[in-house]
Amino acid sequence: MKNLLITVFASLVGIAAAAQDKKPTFVLVHGAWSDASAWKQVTPFLEAEGYNTIVVNLPGHGDDKTPFASITLQSYVDAVKKEIGSSKNIILVGHSMAGMVISQVAEDMPKSIKKLVYLAAYLPENGQSLLDLAKTDSESHVGKFLQIDKENASAGIGKEGVVDIFVADGTESVKKQFSNGVKADPLAPFAIPVKLTNQNFGTKEKVYIYTKNDHAISYTKQLEMAKAGKVKTEYTLLSSHTPFFSMPEKVASILIKEAK
Repeated sequence: MKNLLITVFASLVGIAAAAQDKKPTFVLVHGAWSDASAWKQVTPFLEAEGYNTIVVNLPGHGDDKTPFASITLQSYVDAVKKEIGSSKNIILVGHSMAGMVISQVAEDMPKSIKKLVYLAAYLPENGQSLLDLAKTDSESHVGKFLQIDKENASAGIGKEGVVDIFVADGTESVKKQFSNGVKADPLAPFAIPVKLTNQNFGTKEKVYIYTKNDHAISYTKQLEMAKAGKVKTEYTLLSSHTPFFSMPEKVASILIKEAK
């Protein structure tokens, strides 16, 4: 009888573990002029629901000291692919510039990716670069404050425009934090086009989370890209470019819904 109980218990544990394994893993990728800390208010909600969460810090961001001159779009793609490794059933989430990155990752390793989630992100077509998309966004405020430094291979945002572009709906403490400016970003990845195919990237389910009061990537441009990219599911947040600061629980609830 004792051995039978042990066998039954072991079976139940195995079933529970198998169910846990079937849950997708979230891989979260930050945008330009940002770093992995952007997601710190979102991840606790995901982990509380039992989801494994991987937060990627791209080369040249946060504490990473990779020289800007050596960073390309492929550098970002490789960093994400390294974090994914041999894992499968991935929900790949990209904010802003990272839409370019997750698109190329999905092209390169389609069997690992369950779906793509674009949060106020660039959603490219084959052969497009971020600059190709950005230069057709006449409603964006970024151009007014963009500072290009070719000598240091960097692109910055003027201090006077940071709050307006990124955290217009943030709390006073968040606005104060951003009022000191943001670090410059590597320049080259903005100009490098993605290489996408219908066989790989084209087969991936795509979700778009619009940010209706966005001054970085306009709502109009978001709608345009989502339509061209054949997005399956759409959500709209009445937020600025960084809803993970102003409404992290709402961002998390959308991600959790898409994981079920």
